[in-house]
Amino acid sequence: MSWADLLTGLGIAAVLEGLVLALAPSRIDEVLEAIRRIPPEARRSLGLGVVALGVTLVWIAQG
Repeated sequence: MSWADLLTGLGIAAVLEGLVLALAPSRIDEVLEAIRRIPPEARRSLGLGVVALGVTLVWIAQG
């Protein structure tokens, strides 16, 4: 993996995050409140699952 690949991935993540904020700003508060209601251990598991999914997708894309 090169620096260009890393910057491309970060750029795509920034675009997606920006689109969420630009297209549905009023939903952000609802989503954050829903996340607050999830127990911390479940949030941790969800986060680790998303990390695993991301690593898997990068691995598939590089293979």
